[in-house]
Amino acid sequence: MTAKDNEPIEILLVEDNPGDVRLTEKGLQKGNVTNNLHVVPNGIEALEFLRQENEYADAPRPDLILLDLDMPKMGGKEVLREIKTDSDLKRLPVVVLSSSDAEEDIAKSYDLHANAYLTKPVDFEGFLDIAQSIEDFWFTAVKYPPTEVKRQ
Repeated sequence: MTAKDNEPIEILLVEDNPGDVRLTEKGLQKGNVTNNLHVVPNGIEALEFLRQENEYADAPRPDLILLDLDMPKMGGKEVLREIKTDSDLKRLPVVVLSSSDAEEDIAKSYDLHANAYLTKPVDFEGFLDIAQSIEDFWFTAVKYPPTEVKRQ
């Protein structure tokens, strides 16, 4: 994990709501882990970013994806399905960050192999708490697989 190497953590935020983008940015800025937050507004651009296509040819591989469910062009569930069925992307941790707390959205996200599901808070303090929780768990406690795995 790059946090141990004192390199910034690469985070891809897939979010179409500018207000939620700003709150997430501010929440992550308050944390203790240096990060580079990359933002794309829809699922199509998320997949282009992850596959380093078109304008994202030089995009870094994210250490974590924060994924909204309700977006134009391609929704979060479809993006999650694409990520988790792609042999080059499936190990990337994906945290669904959605305003929905509907049981069917939560269940479907986990069925599609989301690594976690968080409901977006409605206020700034809540976003700070979520950002701190993400940082504490994903960049301190979690062990990641190596980026290059030799196949037998």
